Amino acid sequence: MSDIKTIGIAGAGTMGAGIAIVCARAGFRTRVFDLNASSIERARNQTEAFLKKSVERGKLSAEKLPEIMGQWHGTSSLEDLADCDLVIEAVFESLPVKHDLFGKLDKICAPHAIFASNTSTISITEIAGGSGRPDRFVGMHFCLPAQLMKLVEMSPGLNTSEETFARAWALCEALGQKPVRTQDTPGFVLNYFLIPFNNDAIRLVEQGVAEPADIDLAIKTAMGYAMGPMELLDLVGMDTQKLLCEAMHGITNEPRAACPPLVKRMIAAGWLGKKSGRGFHRYADSKMFGA
Repeated sequence: MSDIKTIGIAGAGTMGAGIAIVCARAGFRTRVFDLNASSIERARNQTEAFLKKSVERGKLSAEKLPEIMGQWHGTSSLEDLADCDLVIEAVFESLPVKHDLFGKLDKICAPHAIFASNTSTISITEIAGGSGRPDRFVGMHFCLPAQLMKLVEMSPGLNTSEETFARAWALCEALGQKPVRTQDTPGFVLNYFLIPFNNDAIRLVEQGVAEPADIDLAIKTAMGYAMGPMELLDLVGMDTQKLLCEAMHGITNEPRAACPPLVKRMIAAGWLGKKSGRGFHRYADSKMFGA
């Protein structure tokens, strides 16, 4: 059983909002931080819509909805994470940005608090090096969409204590997730395969081999995936995919991890994916996946 009671989520984007649902749904006090107040409001509205759809589908009892929303608290003040036993960072893939965030959190949070990063490409040891508490730091990579996917890749840094890792692992199980231990290597397990795979799908579009909808249909039909690669990329966002590629390619020099030119053109055109209404597909709303 986890000794963690209050969880902070730093970043109210697609991933952060999903992780916050997982935490609040499991009965934990959940503080969602983002500098952008509109991002917090959007995340809360998306969360309520997702939970209402869960009730409609019979996956959640109606009386649980207000209880879960009562555990969910948004804030634009980092100081409001002072009472958190664990803070999970879900900001974009930039080591200086992560170091700046954790450096501030180290001064705010209690010494017992664990820091975790949801990074999928940057070294946990490197991020922990700027946290002020590398022994109380761990990688917790949730899978998109976090509110539906159970896998969490748990990665200790070189300085992560066994006690910290055990506490984070117990918390992961208390959340109802499925933890898998991985080494601190680029992409861990999932993105080691997924980033090059998604880039290959993008290059099929670049080369005119097939339309995005047909690529998605082929992959879902033949491989049994719930979501096609182009649908997943639209959910991730082209801006995030570019950062993921740059981080992984910069570390591994794997040619397939290099960002395809089409991604950069789509960013320039404002075709970021679901959040902008258009990516490889068009979208009429910005509802969270599963809502």
